[in-house]
Amino acid sequence: MNVANGEISREIGDINLAYMLLAQKLVKQDRVAAMFRLGVSRELADMLANMSLAQILKLAASNFLLCSFRLDEHASMSAVVGEGKDTMLQQAHMSILMSARSLQSQKETASV
Repeated sequence: MNVANGEISREIGDINLAYMLLAQKLVKQDRVAAMFRLGVSRELADMLANMSLAQILKLAASNFLLCSFRLDEHASMSAVVGEGKDTMLQQAHMSILMSARSLQSQKETASV
């Protein structure tokens, strides 16, 4: 592994650790809000809340990013960051998209 790849892996690990600690903090403070904000199921929220620091450190050490974009479609991302939108409008648009996605996910889970 060259120096650049080693540095990138370390930076990914740092992001993973920050993300995991933030996710756990969010879940412990308000489980329902955290599930919505993080886009995770109740089962995953429970798992996050109960993970030990050692488990979080071990998982964060992966060189794969644990967090991901929730706007994974070009059209959705373009709609939110479009030219001329102020911050409040972007936040409102993002909330609408995430709510719709959450409802769709719940419908899919209920039908299984």
